[in-house]
Amino acid sequence: MAESSAQSVMALYAERINAHRFELVAPLIAPDAVFWFGDGSHNGLASIQLAFEATWAALRAETYWLEDLRWLASGASVAVCCYRFFWTATVEGVRQSGGGRGTSVLERQPAGWLIVHEHLSSGPSEV
Repeated sequence: MAESSAQSVMALYAERINAHRFELVAPLIAPDAVFWFGDGSHNGLASIQLAFEATWAALRAETYWLEDLRWLASGASVAVCCYRFFWTATVEGVRQSGGGRGTSVLERQPAGWLIVHEHLSSGPSEV
């Protein structure tokens, strides 16, 4: 039961990111969440919002999606998943794509399941 609720939040999260409107993403994130991205750590909704908006400004017409979600832990109050993420966007007039790996921690709070931590990193180098 806990996993399917957390899964719904992750599906909504990936969908809402593509609207490029933080007010749609914010209700899925805990106010005191900690997000770790390649450009640094972002603590709290205000900092996370700035990071999202900077990404959307740099990656025009971005489409973002998740694949291969794997639920590592799922309980009544906490769920953890890892996944691969991908994006395509226009950067300085050139169509580009990329991706990496992510981990999200969700916590069941009075408002429902919320993302309390996200860690995105580039994938391993191709050998």
